[in-house]
Amino acid sequence: MSAFKDYRLDGFYDELIDAQGKPRPGAEALLGAISGLGLDELKRRQGLAEASLLRKGITFNVYGHADATEKIFPFDVLPRVMAAAEWAQLEAGLKQRLHALNLFLQDLYNEKQVLKDKILPADLVLSSKGYLPQCEGITPPLRLWCHIAGTDLVRHGDGTVYVLEDNLRCPSGVSYALENRQMMKRLFPEFFASAAVAPVDDYPRRLLTTLQSLSPARRPGVALLTPGAFNSAYYEHSFLAQQMGIELVEGGDLYVEAGRVKLRSTQGPQPVDVIYRRIDDDFLDPLAFRPDSMLGVPGIFKVWAQGGVALANAPGTGVADDKAVYAYVPELIKYYLSEEPILPNVPTFVCWEPAQKDHVLKNLHKMVVKAVNESGGYGMLVGPHSTESEREAFAARIQAHPRNYIAQPTLDLSRVPTLIDGGAVEGRHVDLRPYILSGREQWVTPGGLTRVALKKGSLVVNSSQGGGSKDTWVLLPSANEAPVTDMNSKATTAPL
Repeated sequence: MSAFKDYRLDGFYDELIDAQGKPRPGAEALLGAISGLGLDELKRRQGLAEASLLRKGITFNVYGHADATEKIFPFDVLPRVMAAAEWAQLEAGLKQRLHALNLFLQDLYNEKQVLKDKILPADLVLSSKGYLPQCEGITPPLRLWCHIAGTDLVRHGDGTVYVLEDNLRCPSGVSYALENRQMMKRLFPEFFASAAVAPVDDYPRRLLTTLQSLSPARRPGVALLTPGAFNSAYYEHSFLAQQMGIELVEGGDLYVEAGRVKLRSTQGPQPVDVIYRRIDDDFLDPLAFRPDSMLGVPGIFKVWAQGGVALANAPGTGVADDKAVYAYVPELIKYYLSEEPILPNVPTFVCWEPAQKDHVLKNLHKMVVKAVNESGGYGMLVGPHSTESEREAFAARIQAHPRNYIAQPTLDLSRVPTLIDGGAVEGRHVDLRPYILSGREQWVTPGGLTRVALKKGSLVVNSSQGGGSKDTWVLLPSANEAPVTDMNSKATTAPL
């Protein structure tokens, strides 16, 4: 039976199929080949994928629940496809955005001209949880503060792609994007033999090059600092360290001596020049931030401030991650680059502004309200799916702490065909998180991580809220009309 026999658009923008039921540009060959497989074969390959995930230990943790144990990261075998021309525009917009945000951070912690010129409210910025007064007067290597970013993109029903969030502190998920690609190559080798899909496998190499560019040393020592095995993203930490060929370290493995950071090793003390840190600012250094932190390295902040070590991302980057500051990023792009934003923001109401707060309170039933310092789908109200009591509770929170909330109109997020439990193919809402590396050069992963809301009707794609992921195929310019070989043979599926 054809996989798409009963597929319904339901009035939503579909990433693979247009309103007339025809494949979008670049997706013709894929849809024809996958449809020809039939549901039984798709389910078989989905089962192979899940068995591989279990065997390889590709998992995540959900904290705050009674069953807070490791779970397999949900994966769907039907990919998302993006034509080369569309990706080129998104890539340009992402580079533009990160360039402006790095200029903003350098200015904010030094001249503060952006506040003097009242491009955004000083009180709003300086009251951000992510703003660190300790960083004032510091200029990091290459004048860059954010070296690894994961920017969340969504598509509205009219086809417009918006930036939903900037993740500039410790963005996660890239390991799943890399593993997804390896999985798809094994599941559908016959497609990859003929379709020119932009590779993502070189991300670890490019990440290492970005990190090394932050040090003047000829052969800089690089390490990845993790909170440890109980962190929800520990799989990713160990995966990236292994792929880059660098040390995976915890706070106790490092120490400060004579203005340098050193690693305890069986060969004796080893200098560390660059640290890819996956620890939040608060826990990085008990002498500079939380004195009760057992995760960080005493004295490392002072060494960084004096240029003795490079930290990626730099402390204090989180102020540009604040969801209230996000509302002003289009103005920051115009201010620093004298350019119009290539990628628009979702229209955003900052509850810190009294008039905007009043508008939000009157329209809670049709808005999405977010806590500015929360992530993972927590601290959020989806107005159309909320109860009256939930809206009343959120209204009270907004009234009590307006600085802590923003609101956005509910978007009709685009959907992608997804193999659901029971074996049918149905549309599920998705977003996209490309990863942007900033060092001596900028580079964006072609596509990135497509996250999918596996619950029917849900708009929340986070894995902690029942979401999963898909492989994202950005087609190379010559591949838009590429033929696909026969995908019906079970024998061609490589073992996982």
